[in-house]
Amino acid sequence: MLELTQENQTRSDQGDITQLLVRWREGDESALNRLTAMVYDDLVRVAKVRLRGESKAPTLQPTALVHEVYLRLANQTHMQVENRIHFFAIAANTMRRLLIEHARRRLARKRNGGIRATFHPDLNVAGHEKGLDVLSLDDALSKLATFDKRKSRVIELKFFGGMTSEEIGLCVGISVATVGRELRLGQAWLRREMSYNSA
Repeated sequence: MLELTQENQTRSDQGDITQLLVRWREGDESALNRLTAMVYDDLVRVAKVRLRGESKAPTLQPTALVHEVYLRLANQTHMQVENRIHFFAIAANTMRRLLIEHARRRLARKRNGGIRATFHPDLNVAGHEKGLDVLSLDDALSKLATFDKRKSRVIELKFFGGMTSEEIGLCVGISVATVGRELRLGQAWLRREMSYNSA
């Protein structure tokens, strides 16, 4: 997720993460606690990127978002998690849902509210310096998924999961070159769709 530090990428850590995932899948709830401790810093880094564009008085902190992700995952006792990449994909999807829920609650309180999201440099959908309402992005991604689930998934993993192209390729089962193509084509469609809807 994002650029992981070398110590987080050692084979022993990878093996430990895989073992914890297996134990969690088999119903060992303590395994999720140990797993979360191992990936916590990476999840916080992603949450900080996702929340960077929020207003000067943010209503959701990165650590609070990660704790919410943890609580959601902890309640999923029968989740089928295959490996570390798959775990981060599930965490990305959970983070997306939480951000949408938060944005909707905030919008309900403040009609002109909503979370402004700063895009990853490789995910330029709506301009360089402007943020984008995460609700608009979610709506557009959901619409894209109705006719091209893979493009929508690749963008979700990049934006909400902070995954590298290699990680996305492993998760989705496609080559790095195909990931790049799906990102480019998906972003082009999103730019068109969101420009049209904001006009």
